[in-house]
Amino acid sequence: MLHRIDHVRRMARFYSVEIRPTLFGEWAVRREWGRIGGASRAIQHTVATRAEAERLAAERLALKRRRGYVPVAGAGSSTGP
Repeated sequence: MLHRIDHVRRMARFYSVEIRPTLFGEWAVRREWGRIGGASRAIQHTVATRAEAERLAAERLALKRRRGYVPVAGAGSSTGP
């Protein structure tokens, strides 16, 4: 879970990534984003292997960190089992 808060610009956003297995032996990477306390949007990508899912999740999180998002303290791991 990442947050980007800028009081001057009245910005309070979140971004989360979760990896979990599907019922068909594949892996799902679910991304969710939006305003903190407001409506959110989500998208899910399905990939063949856990390694591919972890790579995709790491790429997205790195991109958001470059854009100013920071990890939320105590949010825990979002990589699933």
